[in-house]
Amino acid sequence: MIDLSPLKSSLKGKPLAVLGLGRSGLSVFDACKNAGIDCVLWDDGEDMRKAAKDKGATIEDFTGGDFTRFAALCLAPGIPLTHPAPHPAVIAAKKDGLEVIGDMELFHRAKPEAKTIAITGTNGKSTTTALIGHILQHAGVECAVGGNIGEAVLGLSDLSASGIYVLELSSYQLDLMASFSPDISVLINISPDHLDRHGGMEGYIAAKERIFRGKGIGIIGVDDDGSAAIFARQRKEGTRRMTPVSCLRPMTQGVFVSAEGELFDGPHGVVDLNTCPALRGRHNWQNAALAYTACRAAGVDTRAIAKGLQNFPGLEHRQKIVTSLHGVTYVNDSKATNDDAAAMALSTYRPIYWIAGGKDKGGGYDKCSKYLSHVRHAFLIGAAEDVLAAWLDKYKKPYTRCGTLEKAVEAAHALAQKEALDHATVLLSPACSSFDQFKSFEQRGDVFCEAVRRVTAATKASPKKGGKA
Repeated sequence: MIDLSPLKSSLKGKPLAVLGLGRSGLSVFDACKNAGIDCVLWDDGEDMRKAAKDKGATIEDFTGGDFTRFAALCLAPGIPLTHPAPHPAVIAAKKDGLEVIGDMELFHRAKPEAKTIAITGTNGKSTTTALIGHILQHAGVECAVGGNIGEAVLGLSDLSASGIYVLELSSYQLDLMASFSPDISVLINISPDHLDRHGGMEGYIAAKERIFRGKGIGIIGVDDDGSAAIFARQRKEGTRRMTPVSCLRPMTQGVFVSAEGELFDGPHGVVDLNTCPALRGRHNWQNAALAYTACRAAGVDTRAIAKGLQNFPGLEHRQKIVTSLHGVTYVNDSKATNDDAAAMALSTYRPIYWIAGGKDKGGGYDKCSKYLSHVRHAFLIGAAEDVLAAWLDKYKKPYTRCGTLEKAVEAAHALAQKEALDHATVLLSPACSSFDQFKSFEQRGDVFCEAVRRVTAATKASPKKGGKA
Protein backbone atom coordinates (compact mmCIF):
# COMPACT_ATOMS: atom_id res chain seq x y z
CA MET A 1 0.00 0.00 0.00
CA ILE A 2 1.19 3.52 -0.84
CA ASP A 3 2.16 5.53 2.26
CA LEU A 4 0.12 8.75 2.26
CA SER A 5 1.55 10.05 5.53
CA PRO A 6 3.69 12.71 3.73
CA LEU A 7 0.39 14.44 2.87
CA LYS A 8 -0.76 14.94 6.47
CA SER A 9 0.81 18.34 7.01
CA SER A 10 -0.57 19.76 3.75
CA LEU A 11 -4.12 18.75 4.72
CA LYS A 12 -3.92 21.00 7.81
CA GLY A 13 -5.97 18.66 9.94
CA LYS A 14 -8.95 18.64 7.60
CA PRO A 15 -10.43 15.35 6.34
CA LEU A 16 -10.67 14.32 2.70
CA ALA A 17 -14.10 13.99 1.14
CA VAL A 18 -14.14 10.79 -0.96
CA LEU A 19 -16.96 10.38 -3.48
CA GLY A 20 -17.42 7.03 -5.23
CA LEU A 21 -16.62 3.80 -3.42
CA GLY A 22 -15.53 1.45 -6.13
CA ARG A 23 -12.01 0.05 -6.40
CA SER A 24 -10.23 3.41 -6.36
CA GLY A 25 -12.42 5.01 -3.67
CA LEU A 26 -11.97 2.14 -1.23
CA SER A 27 -8.23 2.14 -1.86
CA VAL A 28 -8.16 5.86 -0.92
CA PHE A 29 -9.90 5.01 2.35
CA ASP A 30 -7.50 2.13 3.10
CA ALA A 31 -4.43 4.28 2.40
CA CYS A 32 -5.78 7.21 4.43
CA LYS A 33 -6.63 4.94 7.37
CA ASN A 34 -3.15 3.42 7.24
CA ALA A 35 -1.59 6.92 7.24
CA GLY A 36 -3.81 8.30 10.00
CA ILE A 37 -5.63 10.69 7.66
CA ASP A 38 -9.32 11.30 8.31
CA CYS A 39 -11.74 10.96 5.44
CA VAL A 40 -15.50 11.02 4.97
CA LEU A 41 -16.98 8.75 2.31
CA TRP A 42 -20.11 8.73 0.20
CA ASP A 43 -21.58 6.75 -2.68
CA ASP A 44 -25.10 6.87 -4.11
CA GLY A 45 -25.22 3.06 -4.02
CA GLU A 46 -26.40 1.53 -0.75
CA ASP A 47 -24.37 -1.67 -1.27
CA MET A 48 -21.20 0.37 -1.82
CA ARG A 49 -21.81 2.39 1.34
CA LYS A 50 -22.39 -0.78 3.36
CA ALA A 51 -19.14 -2.34 2.10
CA ALA A 52 -17.22 0.77 3.16
CA LYS A 53 -19.00 0.98 6.51
CA ASP A 54 -18.12 -2.65 7.22
CA LYS A 55 -14.47 -1.61 6.83
CA GLY A 56 -14.88 1.06 9.49
CA ALA A 57 -15.35 4.08 7.24
CA THR A 58 -17.23 7.24 8.18
CA ILE A 59 -20.20 7.42 5.81
CA GLU A 60 -22.00 10.72 5.31
CA ASP A 61 -23.91 12.32 2.46
CA PHE A 62 -21.83 15.47 2.14
CA THR A 63 -22.77 16.12 -1.50
CA GLY A 64 -25.08 19.04 -0.76
CA GLY A 65 -23.32 20.46 2.26
CA ASP A 66 -20.49 22.76 3.27
CA PHE A 67 -17.19 21.71 1.66
CA THR A 68 -15.01 24.24 3.46
CA ARG A 69 -14.51 21.72 6.28
CA PHE A 70 -12.69 19.39 3.88
CA ALA A 71 -9.13 19.55 2.55
CA ALA A 72 -10.12 18.38 -0.94
CA LEU A 73 -12.70 16.33 -2.81
CA CYS A 74 -11.28 13.02 -4.07
CA LEU A 75 -13.47 11.88 -6.94
CA ALA A 76 -13.76 8.37 -8.38
CA PRO A 77 -12.96 8.38 -12.13
CA GLY A 78 -16.44 7.14 -13.05
CA ILE A 79 -18.19 10.21 -11.61
CA PRO A 80 -18.74 13.11 -14.06
CA LEU A 81 -16.32 15.98 -13.56
CA THR A 82 -17.47 18.26 -16.39
CA HIS A 83 -19.79 16.42 -18.84
CA PRO A 84 -22.56 15.64 -19.54
CA ALA A 85 -22.96 17.71 -16.35
CA PRO A 86 -20.72 17.94 -13.28
CA HIS A 87 -21.84 15.95 -10.26
CA PRO A 88 -23.51 18.32 -7.75
CA ALA A 89 -20.70 17.62 -5.27
CA VAL A 90 -18.14 18.83 -7.82
CA ILE A 91 -20.06 22.08 -8.28
CA ALA A 92 -20.37 22.59 -4.51
CA ALA A 93 -16.72 21.78 -3.84
CA LYS A 94 -15.46 24.18 -6.49
CA LYS A 95 -17.81 26.89 -5.25
CA ASP A 96 -16.18 26.53 -1.81
CA GLY A 97 -12.70 26.73 -3.34
CA LEU A 98 -11.74 23.07 -2.99
CA GLU A 99 -9.55 21.10 -5.34
CA VAL A 100 -11.22 18.15 -7.06
CA ILE A 101 -8.62 15.42 -7.59
CA GLY A 102 -8.30 11.66 -7.98
CA ASP A 103 -6.27 8.87 -6.44
CA MET A 104 -3.49 9.32 -9.00
CA GLU A 105 -2.91 12.86 -7.80
CA LEU A 106 -2.79 11.67 -4.17
CA PHE A 107 -0.18 9.09 -5.21
CA HIS A 108 1.94 11.73 -6.91
CA ARG A 109 1.79 14.17 -4.01
CA ALA A 110 2.74 11.46 -1.52
CA LYS A 111 5.58 10.13 -3.73
CA PRO A 112 6.68 13.02 -5.99
CA GLU A 113 10.06 11.38 -6.68
CA ALA A 114 8.60 8.00 -7.70
CA LYS A 115 9.67 6.74 -11.14
CA THR A 116 6.64 6.30 -13.38
CA ILE A 117 5.67 5.00 -16.80
CA ALA A 118 2.10 5.98 -17.69
CA ILE A 119 0.09 4.60 -20.59
CA THR A 120 -3.12 5.86 -22.18
CA GLY A 121 -4.98 5.52 -25.47
CA THR A 122 -8.38 4.48 -26.74
CA ASN A 123 -7.39 0.87 -27.38
CA GLY A 124 -4.53 -1.33 -26.25
CA LYS A 125 -3.89 0.37 -22.88
CA SER A 126 -4.19 -2.75 -20.78
CA THR A 127 -2.14 -4.96 -23.09
CA THR A 128 0.63 -2.37 -23.41
CA THR A 129 0.66 -1.71 -19.65
CA ALA A 130 0.79 -5.40 -18.79
CA LEU A 131 3.45 -5.98 -21.45
CA ILE A 132 5.70 -3.21 -20.08
CA GLY A 133 5.33 -4.62 -16.57
CA HIS A 134 6.11 -8.14 -17.83
CA ILE A 135 9.27 -6.99 -19.64
CA LEU A 136 10.52 -5.01 -16.63
CA GLN A 137 9.90 -7.88 -14.23
CA HIS A 138 11.67 -10.40 -16.47
CA ALA A 139 14.58 -7.97 -16.85
CA GLY A 140 14.95 -7.87 -13.07
CA VAL A 141 13.58 -4.35 -12.62
CA GLU A 142 11.53 -3.73 -9.47
CA CYS A 143 8.10 -2.57 -10.58
CA ALA A 144 4.40 -2.45 -9.75
CA VAL A 145 1.59 -2.42 -12.31
CA GLY A 146 -1.84 -0.90 -11.72
CA GLY A 147 -4.08 2.12 -12.02
CA ASN A 148 -6.89 1.56 -14.50
CA ILE A 149 -5.81 -2.08 -14.73
CA GLY A 150 -5.63 -4.52 -11.83
CA GLU A 151 -4.84 -2.89 -8.49
CA ALA A 152 -5.79 0.74 -7.87
CA VAL A 153 -2.68 2.90 -7.61
CA LEU A 154 -2.89 3.43 -3.82
CA GLY A 155 -3.10 -0.31 -3.30
CA LEU A 156 0.27 -0.91 -4.98
CA SER A 157 3.39 -1.73 -3.00
CA ASP A 158 5.64 1.07 -1.76
CA LEU A 159 8.66 0.51 -4.02
CA SER A 160 12.24 1.48 -3.35
CA ALA A 161 13.74 4.58 -4.98
CA SER A 162 14.85 2.50 -7.99
CA GLY A 163 11.45 0.88 -8.55
CA ILE A 164 9.14 1.85 -11.42
CA TYR A 165 5.37 2.25 -11.27
CA VAL A 166 3.69 1.21 -14.54
CA LEU A 167 0.28 2.90 -14.60
CA GLU A 168 -2.59 2.59 -17.04
CA LEU A 169 -4.51 5.88 -17.15
CA SER A 170 -8.00 6.44 -18.50
CA SER A 171 -9.16 9.79 -19.84
CA TYR A 172 -11.25 10.14 -16.65
CA GLN A 173 -8.18 9.69 -14.46
CA LEU A 174 -6.18 12.15 -16.55
CA ASP A 175 -8.85 14.79 -16.00
CA LEU A 176 -8.35 14.41 -12.24
CA MET A 177 -4.54 14.80 -12.31
CA ALA A 178 -3.81 18.37 -11.27
CA SER A 179 0.00 18.14 -11.25
CA PHE A 180 1.06 14.50 -11.80
CA SER A 181 3.61 14.42 -14.63
CA PRO A 182 4.84 10.89 -15.48
CA ASP A 183 8.53 10.37 -16.26
CA ILE A 184 7.72 8.33 -19.37
CA SER A 185 4.33 8.98 -20.99
CA VAL A 186 2.90 6.70 -23.67
CA LEU A 187 -0.06 7.46 -25.97
CA ILE A 188 -1.06 4.44 -28.06
CA ASN A 189 -3.83 5.81 -30.28
CA ILE A 190 -6.97 7.95 -30.33
CA SER A 191 -10.40 7.21 -31.76
CA PRO A 192 -13.87 8.36 -30.64
CA ASP A 193 -14.81 6.98 -27.20
CA HIS A 194 -16.48 8.33 -24.04
CA LEU A 195 -17.35 11.52 -25.93
CA ASP A 196 -20.32 12.19 -23.66
CA ARG A 197 -17.93 12.49 -20.71
CA HIS A 198 -15.65 15.00 -22.44
CA GLY A 199 -18.10 17.15 -24.39
CA GLY A 200 -16.97 15.83 -27.76
CA MET A 201 -13.82 14.73 -29.55
CA GLU A 202 -11.88 17.91 -28.81
CA GLY A 203 -12.36 17.45 -25.07
CA TYR A 204 -11.45 13.78 -25.27
CA ILE A 205 -8.20 14.55 -27.12
CA ALA A 206 -7.37 17.30 -24.62
CA ALA A 207 -7.82 14.83 -21.74
CA LYS A 208 -5.47 12.31 -23.38
CA GLU A 209 -2.85 14.98 -24.11
CA ARG A 210 -2.65 15.82 -20.39
CA ILE A 211 -0.38 12.78 -20.02
CA PHE A 212 2.43 14.82 -21.65
CA ARG A 213 2.25 17.74 -19.23
CA GLY A 214 5.64 18.61 -17.74
CA LYS A 215 9.12 17.39 -18.51
CA GLY A 216 10.14 13.84 -19.32
CA ILE A 217 9.92 11.41 -22.22
CA GLY A 218 6.95 11.16 -24.56
CA ILE A 219 6.15 8.17 -26.79
CA ILE A 220 3.28 8.33 -29.30
CA GLY A 221 1.81 5.91 -31.83
CA VAL A 222 1.44 8.19 -34.83
CA ASP A 223 -0.70 6.01 -37.10
CA ASP A 224 -3.97 7.90 -36.49
CA ASP A 225 -4.60 11.55 -37.22
CA GLY A 226 -5.39 12.58 -33.64
CA SER A 227 -2.23 11.08 -32.19
CA ALA A 228 -0.09 12.40 -35.05
CA ALA A 229 -1.42 15.91 -34.35
CA ILE A 230 -0.55 15.56 -30.66
CA PHE A 231 2.95 14.38 -31.58
CA ALA A 232 3.45 17.42 -33.82
CA ARG A 233 2.29 19.78 -31.07
CA GLN A 234 4.41 18.17 -28.39
CA ARG A 235 7.54 18.07 -30.55
CA LYS A 236 7.08 21.75 -31.42
CA GLU A 237 6.55 22.63 -27.76
CA GLY A 238 9.79 20.86 -26.87
CA THR A 239 9.04 20.19 -23.19
CA ARG A 240 9.43 16.44 -23.56
CA ARG A 241 11.83 14.32 -25.59
CA MET A 242 9.42 12.73 -28.09
CA THR A 243 9.68 9.42 -29.94
CA PRO A 244 7.22 8.47 -32.71
CA VAL A 245 6.13 4.85 -33.18
CA SER A 246 4.50 3.47 -36.34
CA CYS A 247 3.22 0.18 -37.68
CA LEU A 248 2.37 1.62 -41.08
CA ARG A 249 5.58 3.18 -42.36
CA PRO A 250 9.37 2.99 -41.87
CA MET A 251 11.00 5.70 -39.76
CA THR A 252 14.63 6.77 -39.78
CA GLN A 253 14.18 8.33 -36.33
CA GLY A 254 11.77 6.43 -34.15
CA VAL A 255 10.48 2.90 -33.77
CA PHE A 256 8.46 1.05 -36.40
CA VAL A 257 7.23 -2.37 -37.43
CA SER A 258 7.63 -3.53 -41.02
CA ALA A 259 4.79 -5.02 -43.05
CA GLU A 260 6.31 -8.45 -42.34
CA GLY A 261 6.29 -7.90 -38.56
CA GLU A 262 9.94 -7.01 -37.90
CA LEU A 263 10.39 -4.47 -35.08
CA PHE A 264 12.98 -1.80 -35.88
CA ASP A 265 14.58 0.85 -33.71
CA GLY A 266 15.60 3.30 -36.41
CA PRO A 267 17.66 1.23 -38.86
CA HIS A 268 18.33 -1.59 -36.36
CA GLY A 269 16.23 -4.75 -36.33
CA VAL A 270 15.15 -5.82 -32.83
CA VAL A 271 12.84 -8.84 -33.04
CA ASP A 272 10.48 -10.61 -35.43
CA LEU A 273 7.09 -10.15 -33.77
CA ASN A 274 5.83 -13.27 -35.52
CA THR A 275 7.87 -15.14 -32.90
CA CYS A 276 5.68 -13.59 -30.15
CA PRO A 277 2.60 -15.87 -29.96
CA ALA A 278 0.53 -13.62 -27.67
CA LEU A 279 1.05 -10.57 -29.91
CA ARG A 280 -0.77 -11.51 -33.10
CA GLY A 281 -2.14 -8.82 -35.39
CA ARG A 282 -0.97 -5.35 -36.35
CA HIS A 283 -2.67 -3.75 -33.35
CA ASN A 284 -0.59 -5.97 -31.06
CA TRP A 285 2.51 -5.07 -33.07
CA GLN A 286 1.74 -1.46 -32.19
CA ASN A 287 1.42 -2.39 -28.51
CA ALA A 288 4.72 -4.27 -28.69
CA ALA A 289 6.54 -1.37 -30.40
CA LEU A 290 5.31 1.12 -27.80
CA ALA A 291 6.22 -1.23 -24.93
CA TYR A 292 9.68 -1.71 -26.44
CA THR A 293 10.18 2.06 -26.71
CA ALA A 294 9.06 2.67 -23.12
CA CYS A 295 11.31 -0.07 -21.73
CA ARG A 296 14.31 1.19 -23.70
CA ALA A 297 13.63 4.66 -22.30
CA ALA A 298 13.65 3.06 -18.84
CA GLY A 299 17.11 1.61 -19.53
CA VAL A 300 16.28 -2.03 -20.28
CA ASP A 301 18.62 -3.91 -22.64
CA THR A 302 17.28 -4.59 -26.15
CA ARG A 303 17.83 -8.34 -25.91
CA ALA A 304 15.96 -8.53 -22.60
CA ILE A 305 13.04 -6.65 -24.14
CA ALA A 306 12.95 -9.02 -27.13
CA LYS A 307 12.87 -12.02 -24.80
CA GLY A 308 10.07 -10.42 -22.76
CA LEU A 309 8.01 -9.85 -25.91
CA GLN A 310 8.46 -13.46 -26.94
CA ASN A 311 7.41 -15.00 -23.62
CA PHE A 312 4.54 -12.59 -22.82
CA PRO A 313 1.54 -14.80 -21.97
CA GLY A 314 -1.12 -12.32 -23.09
CA LEU A 315 -3.81 -10.47 -21.19
CA GLU A 316 -7.03 -11.95 -19.90
CA HIS A 317 -10.09 -10.95 -21.96
CA ARG A 318 -7.94 -9.47 -24.75
CA GLN A 319 -7.79 -11.96 -27.65
CA LYS A 320 -7.02 -14.73 -25.17
CA ILE A 321 -7.25 -18.25 -26.58
CA VAL A 322 -9.57 -20.34 -24.41
CA THR A 323 -9.17 -23.66 -26.20
CA SER A 324 -9.13 -25.35 -29.61
CA LEU A 325 -11.24 -28.28 -30.79
CA HIS A 326 -11.24 -30.05 -34.16
CA GLY A 327 -9.43 -27.13 -35.80
CA VAL A 328 -11.68 -24.43 -34.32
CA THR A 329 -10.08 -21.89 -31.95
CA TYR A 330 -12.17 -20.15 -29.29
CA VAL A 331 -10.98 -16.61 -28.46
CA ASN A 332 -12.09 -14.37 -25.57
CA ASP A 333 -11.85 -10.70 -26.56
CA SER A 334 -14.46 -9.41 -24.11
CA LYS A 335 -12.39 -6.27 -23.51
CA ALA A 336 -13.20 -5.12 -27.06
CA THR A 337 -15.96 -2.74 -25.96
CA ASN A 338 -15.97 -0.45 -29.01
CA ASP A 339 -15.83 -0.47 -32.80
CA ASP A 340 -12.08 0.08 -33.05
CA ALA A 341 -11.13 -2.70 -30.64
CA ALA A 342 -13.47 -5.23 -32.24
CA ALA A 343 -12.21 -4.31 -35.72
CA MET A 344 -8.68 -5.14 -34.59
CA ALA A 345 -9.79 -8.63 -33.62
CA LEU A 346 -11.80 -9.11 -36.81
CA SER A 347 -8.73 -8.18 -38.84
CA THR A 348 -6.67 -10.87 -37.11
CA TYR A 349 -8.69 -14.05 -37.83
CA ARG A 350 -10.66 -15.68 -40.65
CA PRO A 351 -13.12 -17.31 -40.99
CA ILE A 352 -14.85 -16.01 -37.86
CA TYR A 353 -17.99 -17.05 -36.04
CA TRP A 354 -18.46 -13.69 -34.38
CA ILE A 355 -20.29 -13.12 -31.09
CA ALA A 356 -21.15 -9.42 -30.82
CA GLY A 357 -23.44 -7.16 -28.84
CA GLY A 358 -24.12 -5.72 -25.42
CA LYS A 359 -24.87 -2.09 -24.67
CA ASP A 360 -24.47 -0.04 -27.84
CA LYS A 361 -22.18 3.00 -27.46
CA GLY A 362 -23.76 4.98 -30.28
CA GLY A 363 -20.58 5.33 -32.34
CA GLY A 364 -21.48 2.91 -35.12
CA TYR A 365 -19.47 0.00 -36.49
CA ASP A 366 -17.70 1.49 -39.51
CA LYS A 367 -14.29 0.07 -38.56
CA CYS A 368 -15.75 -3.43 -38.16
CA SER A 369 -17.42 -3.18 -41.57
CA LYS A 370 -13.99 -3.25 -43.22
CA TYR A 371 -13.46 -6.81 -42.00
CA LEU A 372 -16.91 -8.33 -42.41
CA SER A 373 -15.50 -10.46 -45.23
CA HIS A 374 -13.69 -12.36 -42.46
CA VAL A 375 -16.99 -13.12 -40.72
CA ARG A 376 -18.73 -16.36 -41.67
CA HIS A 377 -21.72 -15.79 -39.39
CA ALA A 378 -22.55 -13.37 -36.54
CA PHE A 379 -24.31 -14.27 -33.29
CA LEU A 380 -25.94 -11.28 -31.62
CA ILE A 381 -26.55 -10.72 -27.91
CA GLY A 382 -27.84 -8.08 -25.53
CA ALA A 383 -29.45 -4.69 -25.90
CA ALA A 384 -27.62 -3.89 -29.15
CA GLU A 385 -29.19 -6.79 -31.08
CA ASP A 386 -31.52 -4.57 -33.13
CA VAL A 387 -28.81 -2.03 -33.98
CA LEU A 388 -26.33 -4.71 -35.01
CA ALA A 389 -28.93 -6.65 -37.00
CA ALA A 390 -29.89 -3.55 -39.00
CA TRP A 391 -26.21 -2.82 -39.64
CA LEU A 392 -25.47 -6.38 -40.77
CA ASP A 393 -28.55 -6.36 -43.03
CA LYS A 394 -26.94 -3.52 -45.00
CA TYR A 395 -24.00 -5.79 -45.80
CA LYS A 396 -26.14 -8.90 -46.32
CA LYS A 397 -24.12 -10.67 -43.63
CA PRO A 398 -25.89 -13.68 -42.05
CA TYR A 399 -26.58 -13.53 -38.34
CA THR A 400 -28.54 -15.23 -35.58
CA ARG A 401 -30.28 -13.40 -32.74
CA CYS A 402 -29.26 -15.24 -29.59
CA GLY A 403 -30.17 -12.90 -26.74
CA THR A 404 -27.77 -14.32 -24.18
CA LEU A 405 -24.07 -15.06 -24.35
CA GLU A 406 -24.57 -18.71 -23.37
CA LYS A 407 -26.96 -19.27 -26.30
CA ALA A 408 -24.58 -17.47 -28.65
CA VAL A 409 -21.69 -19.72 -27.63
CA GLU A 410 -23.83 -22.82 -28.17
CA ALA A 411 -24.96 -21.65 -31.63
CA ALA A 412 -21.52 -20.48 -32.77
CA HIS A 413 -19.89 -23.68 -31.53
CA ALA A 414 -22.47 -25.88 -33.29
CA LEU A 415 -22.09 -24.11 -36.65
CA ALA A 416 -18.28 -23.90 -36.47
CA GLN A 417 -17.96 -27.59 -35.68
CA LYS A 418 -20.49 -28.53 -38.36
CA GLU A 419 -18.81 -26.51 -41.12
CA ALA A 420 -15.28 -27.53 -40.02
CA LEU A 421 -13.51 -24.79 -42.00
CA ASP A 422 -9.72 -24.47 -41.88
CA HIS A 423 -8.40 -22.03 -39.25
CA ALA A 424 -11.92 -21.19 -38.01
CA THR A 425 -12.34 -19.01 -34.90
CA VAL A 426 -15.27 -18.58 -32.54
CA LEU A 427 -14.63 -15.01 -31.42
CA LEU A 428 -16.22 -13.05 -28.62
CA SER A 429 -15.37 -9.46 -29.56
CA PRO A 430 -18.54 -7.58 -28.63
CA ALA A 431 -17.88 -4.02 -29.93
CA CYS A 432 -20.22 -2.94 -27.11
CA SER A 433 -20.00 -2.36 -23.38
CA SER A 434 -21.06 -5.13 -21.02
CA PHE A 435 -23.38 -3.19 -18.74
CA ASP A 436 -26.69 -4.41 -20.15
CA GLN A 437 -26.21 -7.99 -18.91
CA PHE A 438 -22.97 -8.04 -16.92
CA LYS A 439 -21.30 -5.96 -14.23
CA SER A 440 -18.03 -5.77 -16.21
CA PHE A 441 -16.28 -6.98 -19.34
CA GLU A 442 -14.33 -9.33 -17.06
CA GLN A 443 -17.51 -11.08 -15.93
CA ARG A 444 -18.68 -11.29 -19.55
CA GLY A 445 -15.37 -12.89 -20.55
CA ASP A 446 -15.54 -15.35 -17.66
CA VAL A 447 -19.05 -16.40 -18.69
CA PHE A 448 -17.84 -16.89 -22.26
CA CYS A 449 -14.91 -19.05 -21.15
CA GLU A 450 -17.12 -21.20 -18.95
CA ALA A 451 -19.65 -21.66 -21.77
CA VAL A 452 -16.86 -22.60 -24.20
CA ARG A 453 -15.48 -25.17 -21.78
CA ARG A 454 -18.94 -26.65 -21.31
CA VAL A 455 -19.81 -27.01 -25.02
CA THR A 456 -16.37 -28.26 -26.05
CA ALA A 457 -16.34 -30.81 -23.22
CA ALA A 458 -19.75 -32.06 -24.33
CA THR A 459 -18.52 -32.38 -27.92
CA LYS A 460 -15.41 -34.27 -26.84
CA ALA A 461 -17.57 -36.67 -24.87
CA SER A 462 -19.68 -37.61 -27.92
CA PRO A 463 -18.56 -38.87 -31.38
CA LYS A 464 -18.11 -36.10 -33.93
CA LYS A 465 -20.44 -36.47 -36.90
CA GLY A 466 -19.07 -35.31 -40.22
CA GLY A 467 -16.32 -32.76 -40.82
CA LYS A 468 -12.82 -33.39 -39.51
CA ALA A 469 -12.04 -36.18 -37.09
